[in-house]
Amino acid sequence: MKRFALLIAVLTMTVAAHAQFQKGKGYIGASLTGLDMHYNGGDKFNFGLEAKGGYILWDNLMALGSIGYQHSGRDEVQDYFELGVGGRYYIIQNGLYLGLNAKWIHANGNYNDVMPGVEVGYAFYINRSVTIEPAVYYDQSFRNHRDFSTIGLKVGLGVYLFDD
Repeated sequence: MKRFALLIAVLTMTVAAHAQFQKGKGYIGASLTGLDMHYNGGDKFNFGLEAKGGYILWDNLMALGSIGYQHSGRDEVQDYFELGVGGRYYIIQNGLYLGLNAKWIHANGNYNDVMPGVEVGYAFYINRSVTIEPAVYYDQSFRNHRDFSTIGLKVGLGVYLFDD
């Protein structure tokens, strides 16, 4: 009897997880980056916030837009703003995803950079629509690879907007 109850519970979770990343759902999220949870060649202290919005175009495939702010302890670039576009592909229905993006970075009136990036994360559901989303990311700098390309960890909070 216990095995049967466990089987029913697993099947129910599988069906519920499948419904999370269906076409037509919206997404809003925010991430906290920095706090020395990343590495690049020139940073001392770093803190960042990022806001995202997205839409699931096809099952398991989401288009994203983002806006962000970073404060860096670096001497020549203190604060910078970023605008980005990207996408996520949910590899398996339990929330593991692969993300690709490109960001335009602007700082101090004279610093501009384009940074394509990749991330691997997990959307851990707290309830039916709210997730905690830890991710490991890499951003490649076209301006100065050694000092500005970054690998790190970010933690986000996401809300999947359901249409039903």
